[in-house]
Order: sequence, then C-alpha cells, then structure tokens
Amino acid sequence: MVPLEFYLGLGAALFALGLFGALARPNAVRILMGIELMLNAANINLLAFNRYLHPRDLAGQVLAVFVITVAAAEVAVGLAIIFLLARRRHGIDVDRIRLLRG
Repeated sequence: MVPLEFYLGLGAALFALGLFGALARPNAVRILMGIELMLNAANINLLAFNRYLHPRDLAGQVLAVFVITVAAAEVAVGLAIIFLLARRRHGIDVDRIRLLRG
C-alpha cells in the first residue's frame, strides 16, 4: 500500500507545476492548461484523503467527478473565448488583450 504522503507530494508537485504554468506564461492556452493541472492536483488529494480516511465512502470520488465536470465546462468556455479573441486580434497573448476589461 502506498503511503498517503506520496499522494500528497504528487498533488503538491502537480499544483506547483500548474501554478507556475498559469503565472509564468502570457499565452492563454498555457494558462488554461496550468489551471487544469491545479484542478487535477486537487482531485488527487481528494481521492487520497477519501481512500485513507473513509475507504468505504464514495463522497471523495463523487466530489472529484464533480470537479472534473466543472473543469471540462471551464475549458469549453475558455477555449471558445480564446478562439474568438484569436480571430479578432490574431493572437492569444494575454498581455495584449484588453478587450474584456470593463
């Protein structure tokens, strides 16, 4: 059996990698990929805690499926906005896009 600390370490490493990817690059697609990595890291932690604290309960798994569903919807909306901006501005550099500011 794999100890809980290994899963938590993997989740922390994935979250740090996603945070770096979301903050370090001005490309909108890379920002979305970084956010996806952070959500997957949260899912790993949810499932690890569910397995070690309540192995017969499905609450952690149901919550992880809900997070995956929300992440898929977020990616669909985000990519639609990115494709629209790419057509209008001929690029997806986040630093140059001021179209959505109020």
